[in-house]
Amino acid sequence: MKLTLEKAKEILKKHTTEDHLFTHAIAVSSAMGAMAEHFGEDPEYWRAIGYLHDVDYEKFPEEHCKHVRELLAPEGVDEEDISAIISHGYGLCTEEVKPETNLEKSLFAVDELTGIVMACALMRPTGITDLEVSSLKKKFKDKKFAAKCNREIIKQGAETLGMPLEELMELTIKGMRTEADALGLGAKE
Repeated sequence: MKLTLEKAKEILKKHTTEDHLFTHAIAVSSAMGAMAEHFGEDPEYWRAIGYLHDVDYEKFPEEHCKHVRELLAPEGVDEEDISAIISHGYGLCTEEVKPETNLEKSLFAVDELTGIVMACALMRPTGITDLEVSSLKKKFKDKKFAAKCNREIIKQGAETLGMPLEELMELTIKGMRTEADALGLGAKE
């Protein structure tokens, strides 16, 4: 069964209760939609993978990515999709699946980047509506800003995709703009 966004949402609800994890799921999902369009792939499918990428995080934060298969296989999720989800933790919390496809490399790259985009957009009265790459780059260079977001992983992600960091940032912002309201990043009155 090819994973759909609807099915991904249904599955995530069974394993996640924390609001911030749902917000992160929406952020990564929306960024993945933009990445899919960039590569001429199926945005709905890429969004579903992005939405479900942290399915085991709440239950197993210390063993993240190591319980994805046991949670998703009984749901009928394809092995290819399970591997794609596991791959975003490569070198961080698992060595099981190295990101090889554009989908896997994109998930690896945007996962951390969405955190910096969120933090940057939350500080602006206009939210993400007119966030420019130049503003994001300034914040990206400030190691104290959104300090938990690993810049080296983001740079490595852009490199594996063979794209400049600025282009990855642009696509992530573009994707997240489509969910501005759901992410709480719309312009403030």
